[in-house]
Amino acid sequence: MHIQKKFSILITTKNRKEDLNFTLRKIQHLLDREDVSCIICDDGSTDGTYSLIEKNYPEIQLVRNNKSEGLIYSRNRMMDLVTTDFAISIDDDLHFITTNPLEIIEKAFEENPNVALFSFRIYWSLQEPEITTSDDVLHQMKSFAGGANVWRMSAWRDVPDYPEWFVFYGEEDFASFQLFKKQWKIYYLPEVLVNHRVDLKSRKKNADYSLRLRRSLRSGWYLYFLFYPLKVIPKKITYSVWMQLKLRVFKGDFKALKALFLATIDLILAFPKIIKNSNRLSIREYKIYQEQEDTKLYWKP
Repeated sequence: MHIQKKFSILITTKNRKEDLNFTLRKIQHLLDREDVSCIICDDGSTDGTYSLIEKNYPEIQLVRNNKSEGLIYSRNRMMDLVTTDFAISIDDDLHFITTNPLEIIEKAFEENPNVALFSFRIYWSLQEPEITTSDDVLHQMKSFAGGANVWRMSAWRDVPDYPEWFVFYGEEDFASFQLFKKQWKIYYLPEVLVNHRVDLKSRKKNADYSLRLRRSLRSGWYLYFLFYPLKVIPKKITYSVWMQLKLRVFKGDFKALKALFLATIDLILAFPKIIKNSNRLSIREYKIYQEQEDTKLYWKP
C-alpha cells in the first residue's frame, strides 16, 4: 500500500559537510518514514557536500546551485519543489530532540486551522540540554525562526515568496507581515524542541561579524520601508542607528561603524525594489501587530 507523503524536510547547506552529515544521522528515523520526503539545496559547496549526499542518502532529493545564490534563494527553490501538505525547514546544524515531532506538528495544524506556520523551541548550544521539559505554552507571536519551523503549504502559496534580494536575514519577518495582512497566524510550538549546535559567544568573534551586522541592519530597514506606516519610519530608523552608535561604535567597535555605513548605501540602492514590493500596514494594523508577542528564538532550560 502506497502511503501519501505529508511532510517535506528542507535543508539549505553550504560548505558544512560534517554538520549536515551529523544532522542527517540524527534525523534518520524521520527520513526513513514513508510519509516524509527530504529536499536538500547545496548552495554552491566546494567541500564535497554534494557527492556525500548523493552517495550516502540516495532517497534525498538533492538540488544544487552551481554558484552560491544565498540562503533565501535556496529556501525559495526548495519550497517550489514541495508537493506535501507541510514543509519543515531546519538549518544544517540543527536537529530534533523531541522524538515524535511530526505527530505533534500534524495535531497542532489540525487544531489550529488559521495557523500558517509553527516555530519550534530552540536550544542553542554545542551540547544537547540536560533538561528538556519547559513551562512554555503554545501562543501566537510576531514572526518565526527561519531554520526551525514548519509551514502549512496552502498558506505559503497565499503570500509572496521570500525576498531573494535580502540575501540573508529578514525573510521571516517579510513573510510574517505578508501573512498578517492575509489574516494567517504564526504560533510558537514549544512541544517540539530542537538543538541548534551553535556557540553564540564565539559567533561574535567570527570573521563575518561585520557582514552579518550589515545584512541584519539593512534587512530591518528594508522591512520598515516595506511595511510600516510612513509616519513611524523616521523614529524607527533614528532609534536603530542611535542604538548601534551607543552600544557598539562609541565603545570602539569600528567594524559596526563600517556596517552602518554600508547598510545605508544598501538601503538607498534598494529603493526601487522597496517601492515595487511595499505592502504597508495601516496605523490600526500596525498597533495590532505590535501587540503580538515577540518571536521566541532562544530557549534556556
